[in-house]
Amino acid sequence: MGAFGYRKPEDLPRKIPIFPLGGALLLPRGTLPLNIFEPRYLNMVDDALAGERLIGMVQPTTGSGEADLPILHEIGCLGRITSFSETDDGRYLINLTGISRFRTTRELPASTPYRQIEADYGVFGEDLLARETDLPIDRDRLADALRRYVESHGFQADWSAVESAPAEALVNALAALCPFLAEEKQALLEAPGVPERAEALVTLFEIYSADDDTPTPMQ
Repeated sequence: MGAFGYRKPEDLPRKIPIFPLGGALLLPRGTLPLNIFEPRYLNMVDDALAGERLIGMVQPTTGSGEADLPILHEIGCLGRITSFSETDDGRYLINLTGISRFRTTRELPASTPYRQIEADYGVFGEDLLARETDLPIDRDRLADALRRYVESHGFQADWSAVESAPAEALVNALAALCPFLAEEKQALLEAPGVPERAEALVTLFEIYSADDDTPTPMQ
């Protein structure tokens, strides 16, 4: 059984609302907490909750584009709202759980205040496969690179989790939580699979362990 009952790419909706947000990384089976306060995205969450609870996360590119209508990367990740609460001042606090990556086929005309796109999940069919066994990653090399990274920048890590967490959960957490630049987060999203994403993480850890310039953490 795939995530939330979706077995194959054809089971997923082609038309989806999107939330453009730089530096926010959602991966299949990963989670992303969001603080929603803009009226158009409050409306988007309302509409999602009334339907299948699905939202596509996409990062703006570093290229040109209107501030209110940025140019977006083609690859994003579809997520399902798995927790929801409302604050006294009208904000929504939600958690998205990643289902599958997608490629944007085209942006759709929309009467809603938020943007909508046509999504193609075809090349990301493996995102929906249930993980019956742990994935092959070089955990020792990843842990060693992570250790040098956190020590060089004064960060902290839960080493018991690094040693015991399933490979995909570990890689997802590190990719989402480490304060990499937006384009580096996009590269992690677009890595073909978890082993390749782990290798990309090792490369980033090694670069930033040897470089005094640390990316600004996400706010």
